[in-house]
Amino acid sequence: MEMNNDLPSSVQAKFKSDTGEEIGSPLDLPLNVTKDQLTLICNALLQEEDKPFLFYVKDIEITSSLKEVLDTVLLNSEEVVEIIYQQQAIFRVRPVTRCTSSIPGHAEAVISTSFSPSGKQLASGSGDTTVRFWDLNTQTPLHVCKGHTNWVLCISWSPDGSKLASACKQGRIILWDPITGNQIGKTMMGHKQWVTALAWEPYLKNSECRKLASSSKDGDVRIWDTVTCLTILSLTGHSKAVTSVKWGGSGLIYTSSQDRTIKVWRAEDGVLCRTLEGHAHWVNTLALSTDYVLRTGPYHPILDRNEPTTDKKVLQQRAIERYEQACPQGAERLVSGSDDFTLFLWLPQQEKRPLARMTGHQQLINDVKFSPDTRIIASASFDKSVKLWEAASGKFITTLRGHVQAVYMVAWSADSRLLLSSSADSTLKVWSMKTKKLELDLPGHADEVFAVDWSPDGAYVASGGKDKVLKLWQH
Repeated sequence: MEMNNDLPSSVQAKFKSDTGEEIGSPLDLPLNVTKDQLTLICNALLQEEDKPFLFYVKDIEITSSLKEVLDTVLLNSEEVVEIIYQQQAIFRVRPVTRCTSSIPGHAEAVISTSFSPSGKQLASGSGDTTVRFWDLNTQTPLHVCKGHTNWVLCISWSPDGSKLASACKQGRIILWDPITGNQIGKTMMGHKQWVTALAWEPYLKNSECRKLASSSKDGDVRIWDTVTCLTILSLTGHSKAVTSVKWGGSGLIYTSSQDRTIKVWRAEDGVLCRTLEGHAHWVNTLALSTDYVLRTGPYHPILDRNEPTTDKKVLQQRAIERYEQACPQGAERLVSGSDDFTLFLWLPQQEKRPLARMTGHQQLINDVKFSPDTRIIASASFDKSVKLWEAASGKFITTLRGHVQAVYMVAWSADSRLLLSSSADSTLKVWSMKTKKLELDLPGHADEVFAVDWSPDGAYVASGGKDKVLKLWQH
């Protein structure tokens, strides 16, 4: 290729997926090839129809043409340009822009709020000892569930959406029927102190949705049979309060604790597989790369519309396929956030040593979440910032600044294009992953926003906090 004063008019390029597979042989591409043209070429090479892609050369995204990126990247004239492609979600979630209703009802702070796996139902738990279900169609209160005698600290939907578990400061766990608002079965008692987190056995493992894990300040993790309402297994081994529990898709349970460790247990018999060490202070929060597919299980915004079914075998097969797509090599990644201001990225099924130590936050880390497409990790901290990291390597991407007080929680849109954060500064903020900048500021709460959730189908955001009001936001 002859080099004249400026760049040649075409380059040799090859396409490679973000997981490393090359497609086709190197092509001669004109420098002025646009992103849309690259999409057409990529679809043709993959023998796909109109799938949306992102393209990168040396970590720089091609937003208009290839030339623009090559102007900033140093390549020698003989080099074959590697264009990395990433498939994007096919459906798009529109940013929430306005509060469509502020629903009073709770008499104390709203501590948690959660949409059902299909996104069609909404529940919240509060310091007023009640759990409430809300009607998304009319945006009004549906059921008030009374049974706890102390603050409801956490709630969790079963993967089939047929029941909601709630747990309180007294260590009691209650199951509710979202249709009637009635309690299901007996109150589950056994924890000596308050319950910090709940996690159901994934749908792909059991479509009956019977087993539930709970972690507690008493240092124990219990696995319950939600039909008999009795403890099946007690996982004891942490020496201090357990702060979080995650039930993975490969039959492992992950727990984090104030004893600075993360433990990996075998779900079927409670055997401790390994202890992950490295944090210098309390471990507050855990996230799995498969959280979104485990949460939504058999539900998928497009499949549900096109091929609705109630056959449990078909639904379970769907859940299995979605899980396998989310971790093709069968390895879930785990990220942990701590009071030591750091995050660790782990391959907990195989390795005791972390893949990466992620530093940069100036205060303790409150919340961490993988994007649904498993590519980005977002972390929220008391240092008023949200940070983004590459999920494969733990490499730092950028800091999202805009909140003026502690950031409590983050929630992703189902298409991974938008991120939401809630803060002590009484606002929610929506960040664009394309620009890595603030897309929208959502003021409206009168006080700190403790809880936020984005429905898995992308239609609504729910938020709640110290002002006792549950707000629904839509585009």
